[in-house]
Amino acid sequence: MERERVRDKVTAAIARLLKNDTHLLKVDVNERSITHRLASYLQEEFGGWDVDCEYNRNREDTKQLRVSKEFNILVGNVQTDVDDTQARTVFPDIIVHRRKTDKNLLVIEVKKTTSQVSNDFDLWKLCEFKLQLGYRHALFLKLTTGCDDTVDVEQEIWVEEEDCERLRQTLRHRGLDRVVKCD
Repeated sequence: MERERVRDKVTAAIARLLKNDTHLLKVDVNERSITHRLASYLQEEFGGWDVDCEYNRNREDTKQLRVSKEFNILVGNVQTDVDDTQARTVFPDIIVHRRKTDKNLLVIEVKKTTSQVSNDFDLWKLCEFKLQLGYRHALFLKLTTGCDDTVDVEQEIWVEEEDCERLRQTLRHRGLDRVVKCD
């Protein structure tokens, strides 16, 4: 599916979320509740595709991203250390795909503005979903939450493969270069 067509469908789904689920965003519900509602609107847009939240399967196997030796991820105040090269199970917020096939159309990571966690890990995951698992499109969304008078998309980043190297350089500059080393 063409990039513009995918983006138009996503834009329509987001518009419905902002219109119909304002209350969820204003009262700052759990991210999973928000992604579930967005996924339901995406399902209406992407007929013939499966839309799943936190789906951790790659065909029959567990969906994993390869990470290299000395992999360190800082997420808030939590540090994860991996001593050997291995794969880590991942749970993308929303995916548009065809189950039991390698047809992976879109992966979305959503973050609320009230989150204290950096966007870096989500952006890294989106790059790796494209590079390792063959997702054609990847989107990072940051939604305004916890505000009585504002419901909007604060940040919308469509991640392209050429962006991944720039992201790696940015993370290296921030001292997070181990985040992006993949075998």
